[in-house]
Amino acid sequence: MFRSSRVLLSALQPHRVTTGITGLAVHPAPLPHLLQTYKSTLSIVSQLPKESVYRQATQALLEQRTKLVASANEDVAKVEKEIDEGMIEQVIEMAEDELKLAGKMLEWQAHEPLQIKPSADQWEPIGPELGQAFGGPH
Repeated sequence: MFRSSRVLLSALQPHRVTTGITGLAVHPAPLPHLLQTYKSTLSIVSQLPKESVYRQATQALLEQRTKLVASANEDVAKVEKEIDEGMIEQVIEMAEDELKLAGKMLEWQAHEPLQIKPSADQWEPIGPELGQAFGGPH
């Protein structure tokens, strides 16, 4: 094989042969797929009310990551390093899970007020007397 064709061939091959994780295959085009997944999730999240905490948090994170992936020039290692959540295939899995969750949050209308209001003392923090029972500070 000629040296020039070896360079061309390496450009066509995936960035790694295996992920080393059972059941998690190497993605042939991880960054375009990740970018599309982020954009799809942003599209769904944008349908939630602007006051929704889930929308605000998810939108901020995904806008940041969308810019990162778009500016990476297909450099998978750079994206993996910047996101710091494991291999790109793991990041894709998380992004796909978030896409599913965004759809469910819209379906469930989790942003709507509770139908039954909780009692006033339902969310009281653990007091020092209860903390001691669990081995907390004395």
